Amino acid sequence: MKLPHSPTFLPFEDWHPADIIAALRKKGTSLAAESRAAGLSSSTLANALIRPWAKGELLISKAIGVPVEEIWPSRYFDAQTHEPVVRPMRTRKSKADTHV
Repeated sequence: MKLPHSPTFLPFEDWHPADIIAALRKKGTSLAAESRAAGLSSSTLANALIRPWAKGELLISKAIGVPVEEIWPSRYFDAQTHEPVVRPMRTRKSKADTHV
């Protein structure tokens, strides 16, 4: 069966930013509220909607209860091989690690 349209939830097609914002609203929150809850500026989390940012994607994913791979499949799966892509988050080094 062929659909007359291309829904945003098909494999390897990322959710539209409006769909993400709507999912957050359905959960009773917003990008700004989740940003502040994570100790970030209220507009910082919006960066994950337009560019890859593993930490921001994870915060949004947890807020709406949907795996990051489902929201942004193009960021987590190779389009040619359909294999998962490893995207580690950067971590800050503690001051003890920087002084040798």
